[in-house]
Amino acid sequence: MNPFEQKPINIEKTIYDWENIYPKSYNKDEVSPYTKTRIILMNGTEYEATFFSHQFSRHCNNNDLRRELSLLRRIEQQQQKKISCLKPINEPILETTISYEQLAVDLTARLAQSEPDANVKNALDFALLEDFDHLYRYADLLEIESGVHVEKLVGKYTEIMPGRPTIAHHRHPFDTIRKFTDYKKTDLITKLHIGIITAAEQQTMNYYMNIGCFYNSDLGRKLYQEIGLVEEEHVTHYGSLMDPNATWLESQLMHEYTECYLYYSCFEDETDPYIKKIWEQIFEQEVSHLHKVAELLKKYENKEWQQVIPNGEFPQLLKLGPNVEYVRNILKNTVNLTDNKEEYIGVDKLPQNADFFKYQDIVNKDISKVPSHIVIDDYINKKGEDYRFEVDKNPIIELQNRKVDNTSVGRVK
Repeated sequence: MNPFEQKPINIEKTIYDWENIYPKSYNKDEVSPYTKTRIILMNGTEYEATFFSHQFSRHCNNNDLRRELSLLRRIEQQQQKKISCLKPINEPILETTISYEQLAVDLTARLAQSEPDANVKNALDFALLEDFDHLYRYADLLEIESGVHVEKLVGKYTEIMPGRPTIAHHRHPFDTIRKFTDYKKTDLITKLHIGIITAAEQQTMNYYMNIGCFYNSDLGRKLYQEIGLVEEEHVTHYGSLMDPNATWLESQLMHEYTECYLYYSCFEDETDPYIKKIWEQIFEQEVSHLHKVAELLKKYENKEWQQVIPNGEFPQLLKLGPNVEYVRNILKNTVNLTDNKEEYIGVDKLPQNADFFKYQDIVNKDISKVPSHIVIDDYINKKGEDYRFEVDKNPIIELQNRKVDNTSVGRVK
């Protein structure tokens, strides 16, 4: 499939009326976990499209171009509104959060397994273990407060157990910047992966920033604060992989191409007939956006789309699914890694005066006050052991004890 070869529809004919913008929500007790994660992924993709377009417009001095961006952005906003309301009214905040973290785990693992660029793959594998641990912390909070068994929500496709402990995720901001890629030399699949994971993690960051204060317990609000700050690290981590030398229009073209790729992937992968039709409809709309931006690139920068995307044929489509063994392997081999500027390094090899330890001493000066630790500690005190769903013992011996929450792995020399 090459979206540049598809015949585009008229953009203004894709504007929704109020009846068509509000969809039928899924049944949270019957829908596939991966339908829920696809919805979250595409909601985040539309957030990124909208935010990027606003920033483009604010840095553009040509009102004719800004009008074109405004039209595209309005349609993206309508798409986002439709997708976000696929979530049903009766799905609580924390249950939705479980789907956010399942997406983070399984999406990151899928991208990493097909990523040819070592720098980008390492970035994916590194943050994977952190989202995996976030899922475990939220799962214990949900079970202790609501009695919901999270393995039912994730369809037993994703394990619930400790990864790199969340307390170890808090690193100095200087250590969250990666080496950026050169888009002129980078494989198309790598460009797609960077854009996809940045949008997905940004969506999670935005969700926690906005929804955390509405949670109905102090412990939950504190956990959203802590993990929300880790998501800020992750968005910086992934966003810094992007090529800062790409022009605004080159980046806009890549955004539109990524949306086409993702909607077509969702359409091919979707099991719910009603939602599958939505993915098809929006894919057709995005094809028209892609063609319009290709015209703008030619008009304002005198460039053909092939100078940005030499071959428009989609690479292997994204298919969400279980990644249990891959996650276990990364956990076994990299759990003690942390950051030192652009380098991933075992915490044992960091110098004692490293920024990581300085930051840890400030943020985690009293471990008994760290929310992610309190959640598990309280659960153990009430139930005797933590809440997990494992297919086998945790591959890290220090993380196998269900009666104690480990705060040293990946953190203490």
